[in-house]
Amino acid sequence: MPPGSWSAGPPVAWQPPEPDRLTRFVLRIYDRSPRWAVPLAALGCVAAGMAYALVSDPTASDPDAAPSCLLKLTTGLDCPGCGGTRALWYLLHADLPAAARHHVVFVFAVPFLAYLFVAWAGKQAFGWRLPELRLSTPVIGGFLAVWLAFSVLRNLPWAPLTALYV
Repeated sequence: MPPGSWSAGPPVAWQPPEPDRLTRFVLRIYDRSPRWAVPLAALGCVAAGMAYALVSDPTASDPDAAPSCLLKLTTGLDCPGCGGTRALWYLLHADLPAAARHHVVFVFAVPFLAYLFVAWAGKQAFGWRLPELRLSTPVIGGFLAVWLAFSVLRNLPWAPLTALYV
């Protein structure tokens, strides 16, 4: 066999690359952390979002105030999440009709998201075995299709659909 050509020796097993220093550091912290640390961190993020909604009071802004949403600022259209913060604010104040007025799809999704979080966090932190809420791909696709349809319909300028504009 000429030099530099491929040899038919035994195959070499693929070796994954060695992780960098930051990845090793994060993995070491993750391995040493208690089971409840990740659910607690996620709960902290959710609580921070709720606290922001409560403190900022998105319902008290001026009607002609500049929108903070880039899509609404540039096009004047409501984005798929437009009204979500106001809906959360109304949910936290137990005003379900007003919350649904601002973002009905978000209000519909909140109980499912809350249950999924409690089931996941309970399993991670305490080993609870709550009944699983299995969402198939067609169910998730259907929800996303409804959300997309809602996002389009709320921007149409015709009489029955203008009630969805926020």
